Amino acid sequence: MIRKRIRIRASHSSRGEQRRELYFFTLYRVLVAALLVFLVSSPLAQQIVELRLPWLARAVAIPYLLMACALLLAARRSSAPLAPQVALGLGCDVIATLLAKASLDGPEAGLALLLIVNIGAGALLLPVRLGLGFALAASIGSLVELMASQVGSAGAAGNIAETSMFAVTYLTAAVLCHLLGKQLRESAALAQRRGEQIASLEQINELIIRRMRSGVIVVDAAQKVRLINEAAWHLIGEPSPNEQRLERMCPELARRLTEWRIRPSAESEPAVLAKDRPEVIPRITRLSAIDELFLIFLDDSRLVSRRAEELTLSTLGRLSASIAHEIRNPLAAISHAAQLLEESPALVDGDRHLLGIVLNHCRRMNGIVENVLSLSRRERSRPEQIELGAWVDHFVKEYRTGHFIEGHQLRSVTSAHRLFALVDPQQLHQVVTILVNNALIYGHAPDEPARISVVARAASEGGAPLVEVIDCGPGVSDNVLLRIFDPFFTTGEHGSGLGLYIARQLCEANQSTLEYKHHPNGGSCFRITLPRPSNLRLETSELRVLEAP
Repeated sequence: MIRKRIRIRASHSSRGEQRRELYFFTLYRVLVAALLVFLVSSPLAQQIVELRLPWLARAVAIPYLLMACALLLAARRSSAPLAPQVALGLGCDVIATLLAKASLDGPEAGLALLLIVNIGAGALLLPVRLGLGFALAASIGSLVELMASQVGSAGAAGNIAETSMFAVTYLTAAVLCHLLGKQLRESAALAQRRGEQIASLEQINELIIRRMRSGVIVVDAAQKVRLINEAAWHLIGEPSPNEQRLERMCPELARRLTEWRIRPSAESEPAVLAKDRPEVIPRITRLSAIDELFLIFLDDSRLVSRRAEELTLSTLGRLSASIAHEIRNPLAAISHAAQLLEESPALVDGDRHLLGIVLNHCRRMNGIVENVLSLSRRERSRPEQIELGAWVDHFVKEYRTGHFIEGHQLRSVTSAHRLFALVDPQQLHQVVTILVNNALIYGHAPDEPARISVVARAASEGGAPLVEVIDCGPGVSDNVLLRIFDPFFTTGEHGSGLGLYIARQLCEANQSTLEYKHHPNGGSCFRITLPRPSNLRLETSELRVLEAP
């Protein structure tokens, strides 16, 4: 759309230039016609010009002047096509010049010279065939006019040579002017394309600057604001759009700019530029030494701190993965040696108890190592279409078997109708395993066994499929809820703080969401909202409970 508007403006500009050229061309024609009328009608001109055919001279001069004036008005006001006006005027020029040469005695060479300008202007404004056609017509007409008027004259040879040179000049002028016009049109087209590109880039730059999250202000040496984007306008307190002086819009920023101009090497400190606005870090640079323009960037310090925190976390993650990999081998050796020592018949009960502590902490350390390594080498998800109810039933049975869990401690609650989801089954298994492990540890009252439900249902009729892990424990307090998905945050003595963080990361890799919900009957509910296949309709109905065998 931007390019189209630019092309339309450029096209209008090109037509306007051609209209101006046509106007000056017709104005020149009026001057030539007025000169011809003067030569025909003025007593003073008759002393230097002899009227060979007075009636023909007057019959040509006055209508030619009237026609030239009409064409001048048409070029000035009419929106008629350009080529017909030029062709009509040039035809009149050729005919009027040839008839004037036949009726006057003396100014024939001058009239022939004046016609060269008309032929050249026509070749500039007309297509090549028309331009050369009028030049050829003028050449042939000049030769015919000469032969008709000089039959039997002694000076005919000289006049024939002169007329022949004018004929060649007409053709040459038409060719040269056409080539010049072609080159000018190509240059104009190139300039138009460059103008379109520059205007398009200007529009793109303006859009990018306006949408930037960082504030951008361009100020001149007099501290007059030349450019300001939306982010900067918001950070300095949303001043009046009519205000252009920086010291009135933001006195603190104007003071910072003045100090920077004195000491450009001074380090910029964070500042609050307006009431109820975040703290920003102003960065100033000189944009143009000639125009004395200064570019000011305003960065929200919260975003800078967040990026620094993400970078630190990424670095710590790589370092932790490296350390975990190095710990894994000696940890496996310690665990294997402890298992071999446990098989010794000479081991006393006290030592066996200590050995159990060693094995318990080895398993704990191995879990931390596995969490860190799984976080650092997480593979891309490979989503599949699964039937969610059958998957939850299978998961619960498998978990019971592998962890020796009683049926009343872990059960599945699924829909009586088939419920489909699009997810990586292995990564979903890892997420639900983390949630169930946490529920077994934290999701029960003291001195009571855990009671956990893994629910597969739809959010609503035709809604998104859900997997919920619900326990009957004390729930999560509000102050802890804000941080439960942060890495390395834990409320237990033996946790690594990576379980829920890894679970959320895996859910995001599958275009799913993991969130915590307070259960109406008490306890905690971790809800996984999964994407569904677009060609299947999800259904909800009464839930069926898979009890323990």
